[in-house]
Amino acid sequence: MKLWMEIHLIVAETPPSPGTMSNQTLVTECILHGFLEHPEYRVLFFSCFLFLYSGTLTGNVLIILTITFNPGLHTPMYFFLFNLATVDMICTSSIMPKALAGLVLEEGAISYVGCMTQLYFLMWAASSELLLLTVMAYDQYAAICQPLPYSSMMSEAFCSGLAAAVWLLCSVNTAIHTGLMLCLDFCGPNVITHFFCEVPALLLLSCSSTYVNSVLIVLADAFYVIVNFLTTIASYGLIISSILKVRTVGGRQKAFSTCSSHLTVVCMYYTAVFYAYISPVSGYSAGKSKLASLLYTVLSPTLNPLIYTLSNKEVKAALRKLFPFFSN
Repeated sequence: MKLWMEIHLIVAETPPSPGTMSNQTLVTECILHGFLEHPEYRVLFFSCFLFLYSGTLTGNVLIILTITFNPGLHTPMYFFLFNLATVDMICTSSIMPKALAGLVLEEGAISYVGCMTQLYFLMWAASSELLLLTVMAYDQYAAICQPLPYSSMMSEAFCSGLAAAVWLLCSVNTAIHTGLMLCLDFCGPNVITHFFCEVPALLLLSCSSTYVNSVLIVLADAFYVIVNFLTTIASYGLIISSILKVRTVGGRQKAFSTCSSHLTVVCMYYTAVFYAYISPVSGYSAGKSKLASLLYTVLSPTLNPLIYTLSNKEVKAALRKLFPFFSN
């Protein structure tokens, strides 16, 4: 949290000079510098991003269709996986079309309204993914550590309530932050050294006080990143402890296989988030931020369907049944 807090407070403590607002025109569009600073790699970047985006859409759509049309997968674990696949597609789709268009047109202009819209959907998807990963960790805990009362603990109504709470909580939280961002004044410059509209970059461009934004964002970060991370770690601590108590090797392997996919996704996602936002100010750079953002907004949504599919016999069998060409 140190990076975000220091950046936000530096901005908040530097109010605009008298007369600034009256002498400058408010920004109506931003320039996403993104990867345009390396025009020699434009074709390479476009090819890679198009491949990853296509993979994200294809993989997650297949997961959604497989779970929807296979009654055997209508269980809590796959219900939450359905929600995760939906969130992954929204996350990547909120930024990739604009990034791809910028590489083709060699310009990164985005309207103020478009920037705020992109910010809303990206923040909502990222926060929803963190909460869903925590909910899925709890589901794994209940399945392995509480096998007898599992059915009653994770009833259909309870799972639907958890999913609805995640969507609603993240929608309200994101609406508050986006609303506060809309209250800020942007007088110029309008160049964002990123390939999408992210909060720290926008706060640095504001010519009005960002103190309230800074405080609420730090609080949100503490909840979404720190609290969820500790909750997930605690869940897996109990899960591992329970697995180690299983007497047979086969039983331990079966128990571990049910949670290994989710644990891999959790480690990958949190590594990217911590690398992007939880680091000393001295180590911050635009290049590092862009690389880390690619990991959790593009690469992770692309790999998630592969991770959950390749190590899951039930999903692979359902895929072959729904799409016979997978059996070849």
